[in-house]
Amino acid sequence: MSSNVSPDDRTDDRTCSAGGRSYDGAVDIAPLTPAHHEDAMALWRAVGLTRPWNDPDEDLRRAVRGPASTVLAGLDRAGGLVATAMVGHDGHRGWVYYLAVAPELRGRGLARSMMHACERWVSERGIPKIQLMVRRDNEAAANFYEHLGYESSDVTVLARRLTE
Repeated sequence: MSSNVSPDDRTDDRTCSAGGRSYDGAVDIAPLTPAHHEDAMALWRAVGLTRPWNDPDEDLRRAVRGPASTVLAGLDRAGGLVATAMVGHDGHRGWVYYLAVAPELRGRGLARSMMHACERWVSERGIPKIQLMVRRDNEAAANFYEHLGYESSDVTVLARRLTE
């Protein structure tokens, strides 16, 4: 799956610099290649998505080698990684993790485009529902997802760590 996101999908038409590259709004969304694995993990660290108890390298490797998951990459015209989203499913529900956009490119519609790509990925596999988890203290993320039409579910997520 690859999709080209035009500047019209952005919320801001200004040009800005991304890692020394000029960003004009065109993004190609496709599965992350091994050449961008380190870039993806650096982006996740830069935007605060990683936690000490989760190894992002292992999370990424499990997702890209799993039969029901992948990591989508948003690449600018120069081929630089500007956004990611990990997406997968359990046969009934699609899940999204590690949605990240380069900080200097936020507010330009990239996160929305990545979420639409995740929704397409899940829908193409016949999965009827997509969901995600947002940390309680991340009000900005919750507001973003609500703006996209996501609703809070009346569930409690229970977890148990199986590794030490």
